[in-house]
Amino acid sequence: MSKEIVGNEETLFEFPCQYGIKAMGKLSDDFDITVIEIVKRHAPDTHNHTVKSKQSKDGNYVSITVTIEAQSKKQLDAIYQDLVDHPHVLYAL
Repeated sequence: MSKEIVGNEETLFEFPCQYGIKAMGKLSDDFDITVIEIVKRHAPDTHNHTVKSKQSKDGNYVSITVTIEAQSKKQLDAIYQDLVDHPHVLYAL
């Protein structure tokens, strides 16, 4: 494991590491599938058992958390960019 330096900035993470990516959107039948597909584009070894979902109190929204073995800051940045670019994703954390 080594800390990664991007430009002049050092990340707080040592890669590889376990990292949870959370995306929130309106509750629908395929929101979780959409989030998983986006994450798997960048982390193809992600397994479905590393996915957790939670509905909002009123049942209108859902958050999906996918835990991956993150390899780099660049990989995480690409995942987050694809998530926030998708019209059904309201937030990505």
